[in-house]
Amino acid sequence: MKTVFGEIKKLAEVPSYSKHDRLVQGIINAIDEKVLVTDEMLPSINTMIRELRFSRDTVVKGYQELINRGLVGSTRGRGYYITNGNTEQTLQVALLMYNMDTFEEQFYRSFRSELGRNVHLNVYFHHGNIDIFETILTQIKGKYGMFVVAPIPHQRTRALLESIPRSRFLMVDRYEPLEGEFNHITQEFEKASYRTFMELAPVIRQFDEMIFFHSPDSLDPKEIPTAFKKFLKDAKMKGRLVREFKPGTLEKGKVYFTLDNFAMFAMLKECKARKWKPGKDLGILSHNDEPAKELIGITTYSADFSLMGKKAGEFVMRREAVQETMPMVLWRRNTL
Repeated sequence: MKTVFGEIKKLAEVPSYSKHDRLVQGIINAIDEKVLVTDEMLPSINTMIRELRFSRDTVVKGYQELINRGLVGSTRGRGYYITNGNTEQTLQVALLMYNMDTFEEQFYRSFRSELGRNVHLNVYFHHGNIDIFETILTQIKGKYGMFVVAPIPHQRTRALLESIPRSRFLMVDRYEPLEGEFNHITQEFEKASYRTFMELAPVIRQFDEMIFFHSPDSLDPKEIPTAFKKFLKDAKMKGRLVREFKPGTLEKGKVYFTLDNFAMFAMLKECKARKWKPGKDLGILSHNDEPAKELIGITTYSADFSLMGKKAGEFVMRREAVQETMPMVLWRRNTL
């Protein structure tokens, strides 16, 4: 009867194989031979040490490589088990995002393309809800070779992210500070927004007032209202924060800024109904660029989400350390 120990011991006859190679390849062979199947438990580390006379370090590192390949998972109290019978697959990746907005879809498409065919990708969405965020991370912990996570600004976030091994973790989109060094490809909102407002100041001055639609209860980055207030003060500009856009309230001579695409399109619809020309009768500024805004001619400022996804995919495939803040780009179009 074939056993996983037998498959590993067979490889002692291959001179070029180290003990680490024999352990990893032996388990892979056992999966291919159906000696081990999905959800089946692997022998404990102590059992492997006793049966094979390998060091603890060899067994631990071998199991870790199999986890990184997406073939093995681990949970506290249960041990190690087979998660995937596809041994041609080199890595299993978990991507945890806010939702699938258009600009986040740009990230996803670029990220997926960079990973290639042999990497299995599972996508999860937390929708800015810390309880969903915690539930997902708890359920997937130990089951993936790489965790790519867009974090939530929340007091519970740090502890949840600290539970992911740094070697298998990449933070994307929003930046949340953690202890020590960690890999991230993220945005910075406060300084970038302030610089953008200042760059637009000459054209904003041509209007009477700048109104920023922002609800404190929204998922919008809190740093942007801070930058907006500082801009109004430093540029001596008239402006205010309004919780939400209400149809019928647009006025000529104002600049309107929103992070909400629904509000932006509602404003455009109202301009069309009143035969007002954005950029002349009033100004509109949006955040997070995407193809539809480019086609319509909306002035935006944004990180390049396609590039962010590409860089994230490159990190997953190459594992070269990265701590990068994506630059914000101002796209000046018809509306401001």
